[in-house]
Amino acid sequence: MENRYPRTIETAGGEITLDWLTDPSDQEVAEFTAGLPVADLLFLSRNIQEPKVLAAWKKSIEDGDILSVVARRQGKVVGTTAVVIDKLSWSPHVGELRILVLPEVRDTGLGRILIQESFLIGLWKDLEKLTVRMTLEQERAITVLEEMGFKSEALFRDHVKDSEGNKHDLLIMSHDVESFENQRSLYGLDQAF
Repeated sequence: MENRYPRTIETAGGEITLDWLTDPSDQEVAEFTAGLPVADLLFLSRNIQEPKVLAAWKKSIEDGDILSVVARRQGKVVGTTAVVIDKLSWSPHVGELRILVLPEVRDTGLGRILIQESFLIGLWKDLEKLTVRMTLEQERAITVLEEMGFKSEALFRDHVKDSEGNKHDLLIMSHDVESFENQRSLYGLDQAF
């Protein structure tokens, strides 16, 4: 898995290069996060548009607590995925999935590809379950996750507050990593991604 990246893939929006993200405090990642609608960031526990949060993200990558992949189109960051693992918690077998894709590359299949890459990371790290947090406004993302087998686990009413003080519900979804691997094998997709 360590040698899986960099690699180039084809999407409906053109050629994308996937690579390990090692320094989210880089200018290119800061520009990427600045291009995301604020509503897309509300599911995250921290505001990744803040430099100190990007620095903490970098430290978590260095410590092995977060495994992140970055997607670039023509050298520009257009998406990221992260699998967050808390090895010291009661749930070291569970990874939290975080996917961010710029609006300009949505509906190209990139989000789905990043989710698939996250499953491979989960398998590589022997995770048993992946969870994901979404605000209910992220309807398209929720649909893609459901199509990929994620199930709703919990809904927290008025759990997130945006910068204007508006409250939003937070949905927690999960997927069994082993069943993903079994589906890949069943359909002969073991080597597909």
